[in-house]
Amino acid sequence: MAPFLVALALVPFRGALSATNEALIMVIAVVAVAALGTRAAGALAALSAAAWYDFLLTRPYQRFTIADDAEIQTAVLLLCAGLIVSQLAVRTRRLQAAVVTDTAHLSSLQGTARLAEDGGSPEDVVEYVRRELVGLLGLRGCRFEYGTLMGNLPRLEHGGGLWLRRGDRITEYADWPDGETELRAVGGGHYYGRFLLDPLPGRPLPSEEARLVAVALAAQAGAALDTADLSHQG
Repeated sequence: MAPFLVALALVPFRGALSATNEALIMVIAVVAVAALGTRAAGALAALSAAAWYDFLLTRPYQRFTIADDAEIQTAVLLLCAGLIVSQLAVRTRRLQAAVVTDTAHLSSLQGTARLAEDGGSPEDVVEYVRRELVGLLGLRGCRFEYGTLMGNLPRLEHGGGLWLRRGDRITEYADWPDGETELRAVGGGHYYGRFLLDPLPGRPLPSEEARLVAVALAAQAGAALDTADLSHQG
């Protein structure tokens, strides 16, 4: 609808504006849609802009035909430019989102390292990591269990995969399984405990990058526990 409304607003000025200027204004409408919407929305906006430019702003008016060859070229260029610019706008927005996400992940890792360097106790590091995991993975809750393993739970592995191992049978999950998932804290080759992740029902797994950051955070907690030379299991 945005390109249609813009074209409709230009109708009173179509005698005063050149076809090129009208097309540029329509491209701005396409960019606005692409910046706020999806790649498909941007492409649809480009097609809509070309159609309404033809229907409302070129002679014969209110017909999907163009009499002037120069205006035909302008309409075609409007469609091509709209498609290209809309895709670039969507890509730019995604890159900006990725930068924000990467910065947040780096901040989590730096916060854990800074806490350990400033002399925070292992328990403080574990608690910091526990809180970070809730936000990072979109969890309903998370708790840390020290000591011996109990039960056979799905495990978030070092490579970011989520597996359940029962004897010779291995199950890989594409979504969060029901119940809790474990994320082990290992330091110096010793097992000190595990974070028990409680996801929100029906939520898909977070991105692989987020899962790898979660594994790194758990490793930092394990390293802090190992540095304190706490008793370990196996």
